[in-house]
Amino acid sequence: MESQARVVIIGGGIMGCSLLYHLAKEGWTDCMLVEKAELTSGSTWHAAGQISHSTSHWGLANMVKYGTELYPRLEEETGQSATWHGCGSLRLAYNTDEIDWLKYTLSVARGLGLELDIIGTDEISSLHPFYNLDGVLGALHTPNDGHVDPAGAAMALAKGARQMGARIVRHNRVTGIERTDGGEWKVITEQGDITCQIVVNAGGTYARQIGEWVGLDMPITNMTHHYLVTDTVPEFLELEKELPVVRDDREVSGYIRMEQKSGLIGIYEKANPNTVWDDGTPWESENELFEADFDRIMPWLENAFERMPVLAELGIKKTIHGAITHPPDGNMLLGPAPGLDDFWCCCGSQVGIAWGPGAGKYLAQWMVHGAADINMRDFDPRRYGDFANRNYQITKAREDYILRHEIPFPGFNRTAGRPVKTSTLYDQLKASGAVYEEIFGWERPRWFAPDDMEQQDCHSFQRADHFRAVAAECQAVRERVGIMDLSGFGKIDVTGPDAESFLNRIIANRAPRTEGGIVLTHILNHKGTIEAEITVARMAESHYYLMFAAFSELRVRDWLNKHREDNDVTITVVSRDYGCLVLSGPRSRDVLSRTTQQPLDNDNWKWLKAKTITVAGVDNIRAMRMSYQGELGWELHVPMDGLLAVYDTLWAAGENHGIANFGSYALNSMRLEKGFEGASELTTEVTLPEAGVMAFVKMDKGDFIGRDETQTSLDNPLPWVCVYLEVDADGADCVGSETVYMNGKRVGQVSSGGYGHTVQKSLAHAFVKPDASAPGTELEIHILAHMRKATVLSAPVYDPDNEKPRS
Repeated sequence: MESQARVVIIGGGIMGCSLLYHLAKEGWTDCMLVEKAELTSGSTWHAAGQISHSTSHWGLANMVKYGTELYPRLEEETGQSATWHGCGSLRLAYNTDEIDWLKYTLSVARGLGLELDIIGTDEISSLHPFYNLDGVLGALHTPNDGHVDPAGAAMALAKGARQMGARIVRHNRVTGIERTDGGEWKVITEQGDITCQIVVNAGGTYARQIGEWVGLDMPITNMTHHYLVTDTVPEFLELEKELPVVRDDREVSGYIRMEQKSGLIGIYEKANPNTVWDDGTPWESENELFEADFDRIMPWLENAFERMPVLAELGIKKTIHGAITHPPDGNMLLGPAPGLDDFWCCCGSQVGIAWGPGAGKYLAQWMVHGAADINMRDFDPRRYGDFANRNYQITKAREDYILRHEIPFPGFNRTAGRPVKTSTLYDQLKASGAVYEEIFGWERPRWFAPDDMEQQDCHSFQRADHFRAVAAECQAVRERVGIMDLSGFGKIDVTGPDAESFLNRIIANRAPRTEGGIVLTHILNHKGTIEAEITVARMAESHYYLMFAAFSELRVRDWLNKHREDNDVTITVVSRDYGCLVLSGPRSRDVLSRTTQQPLDNDNWKWLKAKTITVAGVDNIRAMRMSYQGELGWELHVPMDGLLAVYDTLWAAGENHGIANFGSYALNSMRLEKGFEGASELTTEVTLPEAGVMAFVKMDKGDFIGRDETQTSLDNPLPWVCVYLEVDADGADCVGSETVYMNGKRVGQVSSGGYGHTVQKSLAHAFVKPDASAPGTELEIHILAHMRKATVLSAPVYDPDNEKPRS
């Protein structure tokens, strides 16, 4: 065994083999995969092997599109067959909510040029004559779906990687990982040590244990899943063509397909899901299965037989009950590990055969080029912090397993295992009707239920029941004054003699040059695409305060630390030390003036200026005069132990002015009215010119990370640009990823959307081809199977001259 490699991948399942193959495709052939037993002997070998375009997640849709393209050609490329069965599939719908989900999925897929459609029961029967369609309204037909032999697929990827020069070492267990004095990694194995620059954890069910060697608590839980194979089905013997896979989310909570001439039934039970190896997977485990638990799956198995009667009287010749990995939210862990340089994750995949090819492709791009072609934010391992303890991990994994075959509504609120991280206002706001969402563990008010509404989320692809409650919150902010607990925000102090020069190298805008200055800016990577949007306030000569979306906390922290070099700076995460209250609206100055001695007039406190003030006897409040709502307002970053006192004081001062609580739904509505771009627009997929945010860049300030790439983007034709749209919607607004058309041709994709309650317009942002971006251009957006007119706007629909925040 060789003792040196650029990259060592630990784990030889579909995820590790795919990454090895794609790193080699990118030119990184000095890579070694180490597997303790045979390739695929963990979870890969026992997978059912399906892959479907039926996904409404833009990133996953890209991944499965690639997988269905790669698997059929692997044999020609490598000589090793993946045994591709391109049988297509059907996802059934029994009610209008499920139909809406299929319609939304259709719009997402159309943007990728995928062949799929929604069909009625007659066409379903012609494609699959053996399925009982009682109660079925329709189905999403995805004709280019299929399934593979899982072991064959992984072996083909492994063979392809070897042919390009990558190495694989089998029957060699890794027993530890250490840092060398020179900063490299030493991977300790049974056959000797390997020194490398980069380690990748592709350990599958062992990923937690591998992470522990370097101090990581990997948020992965091993769940067990059943599928069954029946005896030969006589009715299948004469079929000339394989039946499509059926995904029946309501009745079966799983899938049914042909396995040669037998039936295969897979079930994700919606009650009492089972975890295994919570304290660690046994190292001696190999090709392990568990005894079937028929009692656990019986209600759905009975439904499966009722839905497909040709299987009902047959025997079961094989039962597969094996372990699969589930992160708390169900998304893979792909990307850099938090707090470590050159340690990457490629694990936590619950459907590795479907997602593995795309996961390997885009993770390899990220590792080699600094960013992938798609936004990987939803898969970034740094989306979890220390709030995700073991109890949280297991509870959320159980929840995710149960939801595997439920409708993924926009903003679906997963409530199990919460709360884990709250501000000191949590109980009081909950008593006031707050319906919370979770952001990086934080509980953040989403909307407030009035007395005549149930205090829980209303999920729909249409305008949901909370629509009128959110409208009232927007009206309060626009006409009077509103207050919001925005404590769930990332906050970092950068201090020290080199703080200003350090930040000027990190951010695209110029760091504030005077005390109290505030700038909006972006962190770019070496491709010139956007790592994060941040607000920077200069609190003192050598003290900068950085504010950004909560989910970016570890990403921003690690980026700052990685690029610190020899600068004399201290980087301190203070997210839990400070709560944040947003006070916004035309009466906000009247309210705040009753609680502080600080003068608030324009002469004494200009827009985009920060000061340290006292309210309700609470000192050291970092107060920013700025507003994401587009109104006169302040953000008050309050020491957490004083947050409740400050809130109560502001509320009392605002009662005569009609003060009201508001949440993130109202915030999103108002930011759309102002045309402000959000997290869905500002991603690693786009450059600053493409996003249209060059107003927040200072190209003449000197060098900064991504500057040359930004200049290159400016100097060349842009592939797409962000546009602001008014949409002629009817009861359903854009939520993101819908396909945009001009003159019947695809020209782009929606990035975010919603309803502007003040202006009573449906609004959206989208990335479109430049020739579709001129103000006044008429486009169409595919919203729930209807083509809706959309017009490119030249200015915000609310306060286009931005007078109100400065008032």
